[in-house]
Amino acid sequence: MNLRAVLAIILCKLLRRISRLLHRGGTAMPGRFALKLCPNLLELLARDVKTVAITGTNGKTTSARMIEEAFAREGKSYLTNRSGANLLSGITTEFVMNSTLFGKVDKEYAVIECDEAAARTVFGQLRPRVVVVTNLFRDQLDRYGEVTHTLENIREGLKRIPEARLCLNADCSLSSSLALDLPNPVAWFGIDAGAAASRGKPSLSDATHCIRCKTEYEYDYITYGHLGGFRCPRCGYSRHAADYAVTDVLELRGSGSRVVMSIHGEKQLVNVNLPAMYNIYNAVGAVAAVSEIGLGAQAAVEALASFHCGFGRMEQFELGKSGTRMMLVKNPAGCNQVIEFLQDITDRFVLVICLNDRGADGTDISWIWDADFEGLTRMAGRIEQIVVSGDRAGDMRVRIKYAGIADEHIRVERDYEKLVDWLAGQEKPIYIMPTYTAMLDLRQTIVHRCGGTDFWEG
Repeated sequence: MNLRAVLAIILCKLLRRISRLLHRGGTAMPGRFALKLCPNLLELLARDVKTVAITGTNGKTTSARMIEEAFAREGKSYLTNRSGANLLSGITTEFVMNSTLFGKVDKEYAVIECDEAAARTVFGQLRPRVVVVTNLFRDQLDRYGEVTHTLENIREGLKRIPEARLCLNADCSLSSSLALDLPNPVAWFGIDAGAAASRGKPSLSDATHCIRCKTEYEYDYITYGHLGGFRCPRCGYSRHAADYAVTDVLELRGSGSRVVMSIHGEKQLVNVNLPAMYNIYNAVGAVAAVSEIGLGAQAAVEALASFHCGFGRMEQFELGKSGTRMMLVKNPAGCNQVIEFLQDITDRFVLVICLNDRGADGTDISWIWDADFEGLTRMAGRIEQIVVSGDRAGDMRVRIKYAGIADEHIRVERDYEKLVDWLAGQEKPIYIMPTYTAMLDLRQTIVHRCGGTDFWEG
């Protein structure tokens, strides 16, 4: 380890210590300054660590937590960027905080969530053994651009690690296309036709036409968005058979699901301790990753039954008489899946929607007009009250009105302290749909009232 690297490590550790004394996260800033001293610091630290990296539009944090749970249950020594700081600076900070002053990382494994746009620069330094690509959807157009641009960022990152084993979502025509021109070995995961709910054309698709020849896809089934049994009638590009496949969904509950999973042809019953179809995808992808890194699929299967979600991702709080669940939303596809989850709730409930347009959220909020908020009208008789909050609460109020909800049923409350006070007195279950920075701010207010961990400890 050279002198610049040692000085960078000392600086990073010192800045983290100061940040925590000031009750700030210190999740990315220390690494940012360390990288100015030693730009290849992550490469030096990560070279002897067996890493699983998770990237993609939706499900990165939840998938990483599921994988982490399997490592913990197996008693493995590992590090992870649990705070969600998933750019080069945040990942570097996490490695530094798990190393000696001379750069010896004291963990055998790492479970690292990586931002899609950052994959281009991170993967070459991180050199993961296994990479999971969860899915690709249109997300934060002001930052990522079109979804094909995000795909190219990931592809460029993967070109730097041809030896890494890829776990690709067989049902996503975009992420599946990575296998067309990369030499990496691939393990496929997905949901088979027998477990899917719908057929026909996607109602909301970010990939309507073949990525190879531009012909419109045909579908044998659809799970959500553009995910499902896609095939091109012209060039033959189609869904790959999944090595890790959900073959049947036996039960979808408000607290979790029960599925049949085929792992290299062997079927077993799997309990997933989180609700909603999109978390079934996260679960089967996690099983693939844990198996491919060498821990064995059974470790992941057992972890899924006891797994508890990361901050803001179906997270539960003891707020209100019947409890509160917080569900992060950030793009049309993810938002629609949360709305679909709510449609299965049979009890009356209170719904809170928080919309911000800060840098981490994406400054373009036009996506709310593509999301199916009209779905709320189909459960209007079960919604006790809709509250809108956040920096762009007014825009969300207009969107909900256009979805068909009467204005007198919509409450605006921008002050999070007042909002939490009001929610604390509610008798009905509470569901909160916040964008990212709104989730951080509101969650902090809830934690200060109800107890819990700060986001960097989540």
